[in-house]
Amino acid sequence: MNEGGKNFKLTKPNIIMILVDDMGWRDLGCYGSGFYETPCVDRLAAEGVRFTDAYATCPVCSPSRASVMTGKYPVSVGITDWINYWLKDGERDFERRGRLMDVPYLKFLPLAEKTIASALRDGGYATWHVGKWHLGGENYYPERHGFDVNVGGSFHGCPPAGYFSPYNLPNLVDGPEGEFLTDRLTDEAIKLIKDHCNKGDGRPFFLNLCHYAVHTPITGKRGDVERFIKKSERLNLNKINPLVEGEPFPTEHKKHLRVTRRVVQSSPEYAALVFNLDQNVGRLSDALAETGMDKNTLVVFTSDNGGLSTAEGSPTCNIPLAEGKGWMYDGGVRVPLIIKWPGKIEPGSVSREIVTSADFYPTFLDAAGLAPMPERHIDGINIMPALAERKPLGREAVFWHYPHYANQGGTPGCAVRSGDYKLIEFFEDGRLELYDLEEDISESRNLASELPEVRERLFELLSDWKNKKGARIPAPNPDYNC
Repeated sequence: MNEGGKNFKLTKPNIIMILVDDMGWRDLGCYGSGFYETPCVDRLAAEGVRFTDAYATCPVCSPSRASVMTGKYPVSVGITDWINYWLKDGERDFERRGRLMDVPYLKFLPLAEKTIASALRDGGYATWHVGKWHLGGENYYPERHGFDVNVGGSFHGCPPAGYFSPYNLPNLVDGPEGEFLTDRLTDEAIKLIKDHCNKGDGRPFFLNLCHYAVHTPITGKRGDVERFIKKSERLNLNKINPLVEGEPFPTEHKKHLRVTRRVVQSSPEYAALVFNLDQNVGRLSDALAETGMDKNTLVVFTSDNGGLSTAEGSPTCNIPLAEGKGWMYDGGVRVPLIIKWPGKIEPGSVSREIVTSADFYPTFLDAAGLAPMPERHIDGINIMPALAERKPLGREAVFWHYPHYANQGGTPGCAVRSGDYKLIEFFEDGRLELYDLEEDISESRNLASELPEVRERLFELLSDWKNKKGARIPAPNPDYNC
């Protein structure tokens, strides 16, 4: 072991990023869920800081994941929608057309991007990816983006064969028949940690643990599902209709279907997925404690977008937030965020700072004692002052650009949040909606006509940002006849 390794061991923290797939802002007990059970994640929040106003940079997965890796907004990377592996780069998804045409976007994370994994590895870290990747085909897998180890990361955006082994996932050997994927990925992560500790490597590690849960298919372990069936019966949730049918889908290929919104958290299958995920967070925390690494490990727990509440079975409910995954309203982009770092972050604290997926890159660099790379993480900001010193970030605004029709019913648009106000521009008709999120978290009262000065200020901010980023705006569909 060289002297540099010893120094890293003494001074640099391990970093664990737990990125959950499709977990809604209200899917945890510490965020107000009364049906799902998450004691382990709730404990993590009690030991660290819980953010009330954290956001994913996109209402769907691949763009937000690209933001975590690059410190950039999706529009800066060129990945503005989930990556459909079967489409070639530059091709449009002609199935998802409505009044507007779908715009082309990158179907991979460019190798020219220096990811946070690459930056940390250059700074002396061991780097491991475990779980979902969904940022391109084999030539763009995690090992091509700065990770020493890749377990289970591929082009797949969800478990192709379900959550029970055999998984049919590249880079993950199938386990015994009936083994559960979230358990297995946690086993792999714990093994990496314990092996690293036993070898006395001396380097800190960066673990990018990206669970496929709680994405579809919504299937849990039988015992866990039974647990929540009984709970649903005790609460009389089984006697109400949790789904409300709404308007037709805005795209040609789904125009025969209607958006179906879940209005109460009540799905036993989804609750079972959440419960199992929580237990595995607890297992990982216990392993850190057993190795003694917990005292010098920065742990982040968050989601890549809001909960799935309007389509594909609508398994969860984000109320009081509006809508969910695939929508520009807060149900689609506001996410849980919990950060724990013993000795650095005050336990049991709550932050109302506005943060986004792009902020992790510069924040991890700071935590690791590495110099910032502003030419790389051009859109993210270092939130360490808000974590360690409780200082306000003072950022002017955060932005979203999603020029696509979502599988969940959302339509193309962009948005900006500045302070308590959020403005959404819908590209189909140019409609502007303005909300005061402090007074109206449900985005139920459009203030665009009542507060013209605020509307114009935010619209100018948003327009300038779009122009600066060269944001692609979808063109009218000449064949639209719905």
